Amino acid sequence: MKRARPNDLGLAVEKFFREYLPTLRGMSLHTIRSYRDALILFLRFVSSHSDQRLEDLCLDAFTAEHVTQFLMSLEVERHNSIATRNARLAALHTFARFLAAESPEHLAKWQRVLGLPFKRGARNAPIDYLESTEAETLLGQIDRSTETGRRDYALFALMLNTGARVQEMLDLKLSDVRTEPPCQVRLRGKGGKVRLCPIWASTAARLRELAEQVSRSATIDTLLFTNRRGGKLTRFGVRYLLNKYIVASAATASTLHEKRIHPHSLRHTTAIYLLKAGVDFATISQWLGHATLNTTMKYARADLDLKRQALAQVFPEALAPPVGGDARVDANVVEWLRRL
Repeated sequence: MKRARPNDLGLAVEKFFREYLPTLRGMSLHTIRSYRDALILFLRFVSSHSDQRLEDLCLDAFTAEHVTQFLMSLEVERHNSIATRNARLAALHTFARFLAAESPEHLAKWQRVLGLPFKRGARNAPIDYLESTEAETLLGQIDRSTETGRRDYALFALMLNTGARVQEMLDLKLSDVRTEPPCQVRLRGKGGKVRLCPIWASTAARLRELAEQVSRSATIDTLLFTNRRGGKLTRFGVRYLLNKYIVASAATASTLHEKRIHPHSLRHTTAIYLLKAGVDFATISQWLGHATLNTTMKYARADLDLKRQALAQVFPEALAPPVGGDARVDANVVEWLRRL
């Protein structure tokens, strides 16, 4: 059977990912993978809503109308957030800019795609994170008598300890972990930035057990977190595991029913804990690998306890017990008000 030759779309996609993104734009592997996922989702959407197979699609399918319909389906059918929707659009915008340079004769067509705006969402939306009791309940659900249980416990304990992104966890190698004092891990973040993050002695002990479990026939470049087949654990796999333990934890921690906990929520949890502990914003920003302090500042707006503490400091006289009366009862009322 004669193989079909790649058409204009296939050639453009190949050049986009092989040359434009990594070489001309110098984008990180994480960004390239994100753009890949966006383009795959878009092409599958167009194929399913047309009479063409995915492999038969050509550049004529990349239109502003199709992109608009795709963005609507992300929100309505896939229930993606506005942030995810905008991230997919950013990838398609980049592809349109690449096509504008490659095929300037169709510039007007690509400009219509570039003209599609990002959607504005609710600012300062509540950030879901785990309270200390919820985090303890989550870790308590993991059966550490099995190899997979020890892996899961080490994974989520390390995520809570470091506030690392999921992909940073999945890229960890045995050589990135130091389990002897000073205990630390080396994380590779966005833009290829590398940072060192301290870890608790208890976390180091868990990682030491996992390293011994993994390194029976491995080198220092072997990945720390793998699946049952020894392959690389995926972001979707981590989300599945976390959801499994969250569901089990909700039986005893009923507050989890009210939250949408996902892997990035563990990162939020670490940030809030650091903030409550009095760690300054610059240190938290470096700890989490934020590009700017503005990203870190959102956690100051997220935690209600900090707002309560600020209220007590700004208006202490309003909560002071009045002269006379039962001081003990008044003090209890004040304490109750301060907890509101």
